[in-house]
Amino acid sequence: MRQAFADADELSVQDRTGGGDHFLVTVASSRFDGLPLVEQHRLVYEALAAPLADGTIHELRIKTRGAT
Repeated sequence: MRQAFADADELSVQDRTGGGDHFLVTVASSRFDGLPLVEQHRLVYEALAAPLADGTIHELRIKTRGAT
């Protein structure tokens, strides 16, 4: 995530359940400026493609916003 959003003003990953497979990701990045929410979330999914594909991440909640 840090490589994909190196310019992020805010970047946090929270384990929602303590089991290591349900996460809440919050990202504020200038990469999102002018993009609709669906496109912002698509960028996060792309950054996490490997752990989503192999099942490491079972559930993912995403909060995004442009730079502050």
